Amino acid sequence: MNSSRTYAADSGALSKACAEVREGVAADAIGGSAGVVPAFVALPGSTAEAAAVLRVAAEQELAVVPRGAGSRLGWGAPPAACDLVADMTRMDAVIEHAAGDLVARVQAGARMGEIAAVLAGAGQEIALDVPAEATAGGVVASGLAGPRRFRYGSPRDLLIGITIVRADGTVARAGGKVVKNVAGYDLGKLFAGSAGTLGLITEVTFRLHPLPAARAFVTAEFAGEPAASEAVAAAANSPLIASAVELSRPSPGGPLRVAVLLEGSADGVAARAREMAGLLASAQPTSPAGVSATAPAWWPGPPVAGAGTTLVRVSFWVSALGQVLRAIDTAARDAGVSPAVAGSAGAGVLYARFASGVSAETPADGGGEPAPAGAIAGFAGALGDTLEHGRGGVTVLAAPAEVRAALAARGGMAGSVPGLSLMRAVKDQFDPGHRMSPGRFPEVV
Repeated sequence: MNSSRTYAADSGALSKACAEVREGVAADAIGGSAGVVPAFVALPGSTAEAAAVLRVAAEQELAVVPRGAGSRLGWGAPPAACDLVADMTRMDAVIEHAAGDLVARVQAGARMGEIAAVLAGAGQEIALDVPAEATAGGVVASGLAGPRRFRYGSPRDLLIGITIVRADGTVARAGGKVVKNVAGYDLGKLFAGSAGTLGLITEVTFRLHPLPAARAFVTAEFAGEPAASEAVAAAANSPLIASAVELSRPSPGGPLRVAVLLEGSADGVAARAREMAGLLASAQPTSPAGVSATAPAWWPGPPVAGAGTTLVRVSFWVSALGQVLRAIDTAARDAGVSPAVAGSAGAGVLYARFASGVSAETPADGGGEPAPAGAIAGFAGALGDTLEHGRGGVTVLAAPAEVRAALAARGGMAGSVPGLSLMRAVKDQFDPGHRMSPGRFPEVV
């Protein structure tokens, strides 16, 4: 963590701890091309080797950033320092698939697409809508979830066991296949969404679900917020058991599209889809509800943010959807911006996307015209202030440097953080030297 240090001794110690260690290069920069380039990249092949690497890092006071596929390392604030990247991609095995128990234990670097191929042979799946190239550990650490979070939850809800290495190299296990527990903590829930700030995830155990025999998407478009909110509430509260209830609006004031995913047996899904179409029709869409075996073109999937894109997460009680959509419109109008909005409305999560004033990139689902950094920061701040009193929360997940700078003057990317003192206490307990992804979330570390 000392920028003026020499790394000769560290190189030798790391090479003894791990069979694959190399010097960091520009492509390893954390936070994009202008980010922090690590001195070393270590690729452990086992939990024992990962523990040895972190013991050396602790002895030499090296700042460590864990990495899986790396696709979400640009989310949040960039680390204040990174001497060592712990790259988990060599740990890519499906260790155990207990099909009869609906359980799979995998190494943290295993790609979700490859895991899915193994599980599909037994007609099973991890019910998370995530990119095939994402790693299991990265999915847990980022808390990544897609539309089916409505029925199955996020990674923390499907995680039943975890193995982690603490900052000092101590190995701890919890949940499935328990060898050693850390008393007082649910490690799985604690590390889900921790973004590498508490320790290194090396193995995870997931609860599985049977692959559905059939799927149907019921879609409808609504002219305004009241009708769309009514349709979302009806679908979310229906006994027809939706797997996802999604909403998309390319620009403020535009039509709102609602889609409901139903899964199950072929006959059961067909019957439920007909009933769901009737349910959405009761909210008076602009045209009859449609039913298809394939997702609509705008189906959002998991949140993404490419270079130059700002992604703002809005979380809320589902009953407040109408208020939230109106608050987004007001904040957008006052800031002079036009975000594209989409997400799991039935689960109380929406994402507003902007292209920055530097990049002309436009999200695939439309809207999101390039906007000045200050205007985007103003939108996020105003929306956060409006929703703070019981109706929801606002977090900027990803943003280019100029937007992060504008947000810094308004309280940072996370805005108001409930339970901040508790989060700081947990960080101090697991990483007293604050060497794991230091500065990743400045309000916490």
